[in-house]
Amino acid sequence: MEANTPQIPTWQDVASDLVAVAAGRAPADLVLRGGRIVLVQTREVMDGWQVAVKHGRFAYVGPDANHCIGSETQIEELGGHYLIPGLCDGHMHIESGMLTPAEFARAVIPHGTTSMFTDPHEIANVFGLRGVRLMHDEALLQPVNIWTQMPSCAPSAPGLETTGYEIGPDDVAEAMAWPGIIGLGEMMNFPGVVNGSQQMLAEIAATQAAGKTVGGHYASPDLGPAFHAYAAGGPADDHEGTSETDAMARMRQGMRAMIRLGSAWYDIESQITAITERGLDPRNMIICTDDCFAKTLVEDGHMNRAVRHAIECGCDPLIALQMATINTATHFGLEREIGQIAPGRRADMIVTRDLRELPIEVVFARGERVAQFGTCLADCPHLDWPEDTRSSVNLGRDLTAADFEIRADGDEVTANVIGVVENQAPTKALTATLPVRNGIVEPDGIAQIALVERHRGTGGVTNAFVSGFGYGPGMAMASTVAHDSHHMIVVGTDRAMMAKAAMRLGEVGGGVTIWKDGAELALVNLPIAGLMSDRPAQEVAADVTDLVAAMTACGCSLNNAYMQHSLLALVVIPDLRISDLGLVDVRTFQLTDVIIP
Repeated sequence: MEANTPQIPTWQDVASDLVAVAAGRAPADLVLRGGRIVLVQTREVMDGWQVAVKHGRFAYVGPDANHCIGSETQIEELGGHYLIPGLCDGHMHIESGMLTPAEFARAVIPHGTTSMFTDPHEIANVFGLRGVRLMHDEALLQPVNIWTQMPSCAPSAPGLETTGYEIGPDDVAEAMAWPGIIGLGEMMNFPGVVNGSQQMLAEIAATQAAGKTVGGHYASPDLGPAFHAYAAGGPADDHEGTSETDAMARMRQGMRAMIRLGSAWYDIESQITAITERGLDPRNMIICTDDCFAKTLVEDGHMNRAVRHAIECGCDPLIALQMATINTATHFGLEREIGQIAPGRRADMIVTRDLRELPIEVVFARGERVAQFGTCLADCPHLDWPEDTRSSVNLGRDLTAADFEIRADGDEVTANVIGVVENQAPTKALTATLPVRNGIVEPDGIAQIALVERHRGTGGVTNAFVSGFGYGPGMAMASTVAHDSHHMIVVGTDRAMMAKAAMRLGEVGGGVTIWKDGAELALVNLPIAGLMSDRPAQEVAADVTDLVAAMTACGCSLNNAYMQHSLLALVVIPDLRISDLGLVDVRTFQLTDVIIP
């Protein structure tokens, strides 16, 4: 199936009809009455107000819509419940849900998410501009709004990793003309911007020349001149803050502070105090999810979960809703399209009985009922994904236990070790004294990590050490989801199991597998780019549940430890990461030795 333009007429196409309905000269398609309308644009709740919809857009919002009702008008009685705008996710990656855009939409629509701003830089690292176009095209087919940010950094840190494809300024300039492109994805190469990289600045310039928004990613605690240089480089938002100080610094520089609650990121509580306690203007704060697994979507929710959490952290419910609706729309220049219940805007709205608990009872998108009481009612069309997108894992050769050996002389060595931090993206730079037996360094008390090249079939394997998972003996876990280069990450305490896990993913075409004592305990099959499945979210979530249980059986007790696993190759977030080129010290953006001389 080929992608079409978004499935709603423009305001210009239907303006005369909207005016006619509001004036009472023509009937509405839909009228909702008997409820309490939440106006995020003024932070008011209008008891008894009514709403009239025509051609998927709000035509009338006011005290009495009787003059908009005709013989064919559908009438919805709200029974005193609240009507709020559809929720907007200001920064997220569909691939992190392990789902295609169609299945991701099907999963989040019942949770009230009607607009998403997605950066498909995961697939960009595997298939380049073509992969971005496939994600973009399927996104445009959906019954909700999915805008695409053109990825900015593939590779995320040039010179420190090798990706399947690279993205450059010409690619960015080309994508800016696509119908669903809303801006530039997160500018992860913050050292490049700070140091005046002409490629990074050219990508930003191409985006701004197109009148679109530049996404930020400043993953550093340094708020000195480097931070100010990054802000001067053009990013309009940032989601990498983890403290109140971070949020305030970004907003003071004219950026939007995007505070996230994903499957493994819990950064709302530590930053929202800039609003709730410091009293800063909430217009410059946006709630987002960044990364949510299918399991989280099925069991816990999406943007509704994040808004509810902000309220639990002391935020006024109406302010929290602003951060997930109108603030996001305004940031992307779409305040005339989405983010509020007001004339001319897309009729994306949610019926809920409680503004604090936020149960999502009914969801409308573009004036159509798309979900009710947790069930998606809408059709979410799929692209026919090309066959080669399902065969992206190319190891080049058979791997054995010997490929995962780290050799050294003597009886013991001091090694640099990646330290995993629960619920946070950054790692710690640790050291450990490890024994050497028969010339091989043994990861006693910790684990080994390997980065297996899977794009070009080079047969390359890079080895290092990692701590924090708590794994016991005889196990290994492998994943072709390896942000952002998306080679293959293998973590284990048994080199033979590491080889088996890697070869298993080569056999099935990608995903996540965990092995112990010679047997596979769990497999999440992700055949599209080694990142996604086009199966329903419930099926993928069930596989992820088995994976989590298998990780626990192997000794891991971290919350959402799979996210930490998948991020161990993300060479733009401190302190230590692994790439196909070696162990990376992200504090200095240089390769470093695994064994300390």
